[in-house]
Amino acid sequence: MKETEFRMEELPTELNIITLNCWGLLHLSAHRAERLTAIGRELAAAEPPPHIVALQECWTQEDYRSVRRETRFILPFGKFYHSGAFGGGLAILSRWPIEESTMFRYPLSGRPTAFFRGDWFVGKGVACAKIRYGPGGKDVVEVFNTHTHAIYEHEPKQTDSYVVHRLAQSWEIAKLVRGAAERGHLAVALGDFNDVPLSLSYRMFTAHAPIKDVWRVVNPDSSLGSASHELERARRRPVPTAAFNIAENGVTSNSAYNTWRWPKSEQRALRTGKRPMLIPPDTPDPRGKRIDYIFFSPQVSSARNPESIGLGETAAARASRDPAGEGYTSRGWVVKDVRVGMLARHSELGCSLSDHFSVEATLLLHTSTANTPNNSPPSRHSSIPPSPNSPTNNNNKRLSGKPESHPSTADHYAHDHAASLLALEHGTYLQSPTGSETRIGARDARASFDEQLRSFFAESVDSSPSANPNNHPSNPNYPQPRRPVPFDGLPCNTYDEVLSLIHAYARRERRQRRWRSLHFLFWLVVVVACYVAVWFVPSNLRALSFVFLVLSSLGFLAGAIDGLLALLFFGSEMRALKEFEWEVMNAKATASGEQRLGLALPHQADVDDAGGVVGDEKGW
Repeated sequence: MKETEFRMEELPTELNIITLNCWGLLHLSAHRAERLTAIGRELAAAEPPPHIVALQECWTQEDYRSVRRETRFILPFGKFYHSGAFGGGLAILSRWPIEESTMFRYPLSGRPTAFFRGDWFVGKGVACAKIRYGPGGKDVVEVFNTHTHAIYEHEPKQTDSYVVHRLAQSWEIAKLVRGAAERGHLAVALGDFNDVPLSLSYRMFTAHAPIKDVWRVVNPDSSLGSASHELERARRRPVPTAAFNIAENGVTSNSAYNTWRWPKSEQRALRTGKRPMLIPPDTPDPRGKRIDYIFFSPQVSSARNPESIGLGETAAARASRDPAGEGYTSRGWVVKDVRVGMLARHSELGCSLSDHFSVEATLLLHTSTANTPNNSPPSRHSSIPPSPNSPTNNNNKRLSGKPESHPSTADHYAHDHAASLLALEHGTYLQSPTGSETRIGARDARASFDEQLRSFFAESVDSSPSANPNNHPSNPNYPQPRRPVPFDGLPCNTYDEVLSLIHAYARRERRQRRWRSLHFLFWLVVVVACYVAVWFVPSNLRALSFVFLVLSSLGFLAGAIDGLLALLFFGSEMRALKEFEWEVMNAKATASGEQRLGLALPHQADVDDAGGVVGDEKGW
């Protein structure tokens, strides 16, 4: 307990996070036990040392305990999550105590008829952990670890029959993350999402939760899938090399560096030492893609006292607490670094540690003190670039384009405060405390930031005290930066696309349920007829009647299984679809303004198979 209290007293300024799909399928994954033990050693030796680790496809408690033994000194706390018939394969390791834990199972996960694919049996969902890293009320990080439904149709012409499942799962985890952010906690969603950046399920998640993809914060021009993916083909980029995919595109799956993607003959040659282990950096890597992610909420908060920082504080509330206008502190988590890890091979087997590589990120707790004219100048520890119209800048032009002969301290304060909040909203780290630009402060990111800053000042009132007598930060009417809305939802036509996918999948499942019900009824009639007919069979044909009874009984058993599927599992799936459909329609109404105008949409029960409205009943 003393060790835990000591750690809690040292509040972290950086948060190191790792997510990895371990490929730990029982009886199916090669060298599973050896690889999981080696993964634990790699985590224990990682630099910088991890604070939070999320594992997927860690199916057995034996493998989980093996990883825990190797990481017990740097990650003393952990949770193995149970779900479904064979477990969810999810685990979370932490440097700090886990206060609360929940396994949220997705309402829509797999098809019972596709039992051979396993997604329905394992009970996929979200492993939730509330981790406290400090004694303050907001010193909490809520971790959401998930492994969404896999894509089994990889050919371009094949229809992705599980896209609705991933959409529904993205929707559910977005609600969980949104709730954590509304509680003022740092929310971290991570795992194997089984889809590429800017896919429909990716946009569904990022549009309905106030989160950022750490890789795209650092590398906004990274790839949108493998070289053959339609989104990436549209960009007309050359086929990337293996080294470029790792460094710039964040490829974690199907990488040319991963031995489990090599042909079987080369894997055997690798184990016998006949195959060289080195891959030239310029090796073409057309199949590599990024499907493992770390998302985080750029938690922006402001207060005079950092210990009492509260989210969403208004200017009036701040002024009542700070009548002298002595300044306050803006705080939030920003991305310091992100990288692909677990590239090492097993020391004895020579194979990659998993069929995925890990994603590793470092978040920085950025605190910027913005002071008023009655106090000292803005903090030099701010990671925000200096104002173009500040007294230290030779360019005396306002961002709005108006000439400024005597820039005031209030102008400097307003600019610094606006820049700080905008940077924190976007999770960017534009400038280091020493003034040297980091990798994240690239030219494109800086230009985009400056453009948004100009937009803020163009839409604000004049900030000079002479033009506005209420222009003191201690005044409730002081113009505050225009805070961007953290998430605005998707365009209405995208919601229509999602609804059409739901309707198409619902039609498919209704057909399946109808045919399986008929299959059960057919064999029920057959077996009853056979049992009745056996009484009228002559004695010299009793052996033949016994054969018919056995065959009809086996057929009825198969029909009974289909009957149970139609009665229980298909019904459950259809009800989950209806709930998802209603929520999508509600989100569409919000995005289009129909909800605000008091208009009603048809209830999900009033939509027919083709998506048309039936009946007169309306309502939400």
